[in-house]
Amino acid sequence: MTLVDMLDIAAGNLRRMKLRTFLTTAGVVIAIAAFVAMLSFGAGNQQFVQDQFDRLGLFSMVIVYPREATDTTQARVLDDSVLTSFTDVPGVAMVYPYDAFDVRASLADTTVSVEAQALTHSALQTPVFSRLTAGRSFASDSAREALVTSDFLEELEMDSVASILGDTLVLTVQQPVVDSAVMHMLDIEEGRLERRLRSVNVDRLFNTEYRDSVLSAELGGAVQRFFDGFMNATVPVAETLTVVGVMDSHESRHRVRIRPIILPAATARKLSVGVSSDPTAVLSGLASGKLSFSSTIGDLRTYSQATVVMEPTANYETLRDTLQARGFGTFSFAEEFKEIRRAIFYFNLGLGMIGLIALITASLGIANTMIMSIIERTREIGMLKSLGAAASDIRLIFLVESGVIGSVGAALGIVFGWLVTRGVSAVAQAVMEREGIDPIDLFTLPWWLIGIAFVFGTVVSVLAGLYPAARAARIDPVQALRGE
Repeated sequence: MTLVDMLDIAAGNLRRMKLRTFLTTAGVVIAIAAFVAMLSFGAGNQQFVQDQFDRLGLFSMVIVYPREATDTTQARVLDDSVLTSFTDVPGVAMVYPYDAFDVRASLADTTVSVEAQALTHSALQTPVFSRLTAGRSFASDSAREALVTSDFLEELEMDSVASILGDTLVLTVQQPVVDSAVMHMLDIEEGRLERRLRSVNVDRLFNTEYRDSVLSAELGGAVQRFFDGFMNATVPVAETLTVVGVMDSHESRHRVRIRPIILPAATARKLSVGVSSDPTAVLSGLASGKLSFSSTIGDLRTYSQATVVMEPTANYETLRDTLQARGFGTFSFAEEFKEIRRAIFYFNLGLGMIGLIALITASLGIANTMIMSIIERTREIGMLKSLGAAASDIRLIFLVESGVIGSVGAALGIVFGWLVTRGVSAVAQAVMEREGIDPIDLFTLPWWLIGIAFVFGTVVSVLAGLYPAARAARIDPVQALRGE
């Protein structure tokens, strides 16, 4: 008996049992549709995350930050000289620091307190900072121009993006004044120094404990007066800039730090020049002798983190080990994506198990259909065997029937599952738009999922037909014909 003969017999048997075949196939369709829809949801989420990472160029970004000191290592400072040394590391295409500070931004009649961020012109060419919704980027690192983000427009309650282009933006910062702090520390006031000298018992100065207590009290008071004057004695520094572009910050606000105002690096330093407003940094600078009052940044200019942009052919593990060997911590979006993929894998595994349960339930229907078919076709099986059909031929006929049910059901189930996901996605996107959320497609149907669903449905159906096929192959033709 040839394969064509077996297919013809199997097709004829399925056509004769139209209702039973339809109901059994419908069970497979529903099971495969559920399987496809569930895994399509997981695949859609992974694809969305991967597309976002690709669009923002996150796979080529490594965040570097200073490590805290341990018993065996010293804390490293992330300053300009260190960032320059990073550019010599093989595989590094660009390095830029995260440099942000508080400003008062005045536009027309509105003034708000926001954060400004300094960026080099080259850093603006990276995908994460190149998504301008209007205008252009600033011309150079020293241009008197600024970019604002969609967050800044929301802060100003502005709906029109283009209307802000060309407007004058005035930024004001409060810078500490060390001279006033020193004067406050000396506490030069008429009669004050004389009163302090009178309070000192000169005869007891030869007593070590008394002398140490006086010096300790005076030193502690001087330090407290210095920092009180330093924190309170500030002067406003203003810079007038022109808004030349608007950047979309909604897409990356949860992954990359983008402040409401973006300034050219050299222009931003005019606003942030001077001594840090952090007393700890000032005290450290005084102790190390590196406190600088010039217009250049100097060694005191430190950053909480920096971004290293890798070359396309660079190996992340090698670059990570090199940076960590220099005493810095690293964070990679590529590693984060691996963790996301692992979580999605387990999520898909759970969804797949639910789909598998539905498919196993459908396979029981296939087994029941085949067993009922054996009971009804006992005489037919006996005749085939009496005409020379081997037990393997009979077995194969029933396996072909169950395989046809599975393959047809799987194909229709894939189509039905895709239609269901399209409907659910359309409803979800409509809800997102109504809630003011950027609509995204929650489902995707990659080729690998189509192949897995089709093979899975066919194989499970064939497995469900193994017992009925083996039972049909064991039928004695003499007993079958005699019983008939």
